[in-house]
Amino acid sequence: MQSHSKLRIASASAQPVVPGLHGWADLPDGPLSSILALSGSFRDVLAFAATCRSWRAAFSSYPNKSAFCTRFPPLLVQFNVCVQAPDLPSNKGRHELRTCKVIDPINKNIALRCQIPQEIYQEMHFAGTSYGQLICGRAGYCLVVDVFSGAVVCPPRLPFSGDFEFGKEFYFSGTLTAPIASPNSHLLVSTAISLFDWPVGSDSWSELQLSDESIEQLVEFNGQFIAMDDCYKIYALQLSPQLGLQEITTEWVGHLPPSSYTKPWLVVCGDMLLMVPCFWTVSSGSSVLQCIPHHLDMSTNPAKWVEVNQLDNWALFVGGDMRSRPFSCMSPERWGRRSKWLYYAGRSSFIVHGVGDERAPSAGPKVEYERRRPRAGKLQPLWVYPSIFYTDAQ
Repeated sequence: MQSHSKLRIASASAQPVVPGLHGWADLPDGPLSSILALSGSFRDVLAFAATCRSWRAAFSSYPNKSAFCTRFPPLLVQFNVCVQAPDLPSNKGRHELRTCKVIDPINKNIALRCQIPQEIYQEMHFAGTSYGQLICGRAGYCLVVDVFSGAVVCPPRLPFSGDFEFGKEFYFSGTLTAPIASPNSHLLVSTAISLFDWPVGSDSWSELQLSDESIEQLVEFNGQFIAMDDCYKIYALQLSPQLGLQEITTEWVGHLPPSSYTKPWLVVCGDMLLMVPCFWTVSSGSSVLQCIPHHLDMSTNPAKWVEVNQLDNWALFVGGDMRSRPFSCMSPERWGRRSKWLYYAGRSSFIVHGVGDERAPSAGPKVEYERRRPRAGKLQPLWVYPSIFYTDAQ
């Protein structure tokens, strides 16, 4: 990780290289890209983009912004902590925005914030996060909200076939298949009885009625979308020629399989698809939280969930609500954290636990490990990468 002093030195030395400059705003794209590549945190990158119009344009045209998501950890958004700042109307004046606290694991002491529409906190059902967007819904209507800008996309009303009075419009999960501005992006939303697909920008949804369990998590793995229901069955998802699910038969190998008391996360970790259940065990008279990941070995039939004792140089980032997207990061030592740990999005800060055979320090608070779905409007802290880092130049 580059220090701030090195970044300033590199920036200052760039000006004399190009003759005829009248100020920092006149730097051409080449030196600006070199400066941007030296960023040591998301805060550095965001400050770069906010410097002036020409620097913002240089950031927008930077061809590999998504690489920052592999270099830096995600940001922790605490919807439960309202920052002491005035709530502001959005640019179009249609949504009142609430200002919430954001923590950067690289430097917990630097104040960051985001703005979320107030209506999200009233009666909306949380469905998931994806590509920097928050996905919520109510009474057949969905909102896709940029976590940091508060910008809102409103899809058409869902074509419900059930009765709202009996809770069949409850939102179990939601995800995007690509960044919201991508031409091939789809919004997938699961309810108690159906899975819905909206090609972003179109006028209608397609519906797949579910015969058995509800879909709780959706992830992209090796170019394919994988869905997991509330009984931990795994499915391959297809979008065309029509929406469909194909079950992947699996069996569990190793430690305790997940149960209703150990709701697992489905995490993509490099070339592995992990299921990460956590459960309490008793060791030396005290309770210890164990996180035992299993990776899906699809070379056999049926596929097997095989226990992973060592995560090597990976770290996992998860939220209390299983529908908020979990992340994995390689070599967190680069920015002052440790591998083989699970970073849990707590209500006051993040909390760490060892993964597999790794044991986290005994000092520090224990996580309040509750895997139930929160009530409508009760957004839990979660990890997110800003949406601007998913807009690589084509």
